[in-house]
Amino acid sequence: MKASMMCRVAAAVTLMAGVAAGAQADAQSVKIVEPADGATVSSPFKVKFGVDGMEVKPAGDMSANTGHHHLLINADAIKAGEPVPFDDTHLHFGKGQTETEVKLPPGSYTLTLQFANGAHQSYGPALSNSIKVTVK
Repeated sequence: MKASMMCRVAAAVTLMAGVAAGAQADAQSVKIVEPADGATVSSPFKVKFGVDGMEVKPAGDMSANTGHHHLLINADAIKAGEPVPFDDTHLHFGKGQTETEVKLPPGSYTLTLQFANGAHQSYGPALSNSIKVTVK
């Protein structure tokens, strides 16, 4: 094989590897699996969390591409690198839980799932997902 042809093949392989790595990074997401956005629920109700492209690990584990869930009640996604507050509207699931039961009084709520690293530092809005629910 000529040297120029080998260089083009190597460049194509490098480009394809970069595209694959970019696609993998783009695949990182979280989602509230249950309840559905816009659902009317009775309290208490189950909330199931989902994550793609990252691995759920307990708080304290700082391995790459890992973290744990936080459920924010009527609160916006948290900027990347900012700590998730410890209060009644920011629920922490530092044992690696992927679902919970939530008890709320009747009303309309925005639930935001926020993924954060082992030190409770947010991965930012890109790894958050919000839904609206009505508790009857």
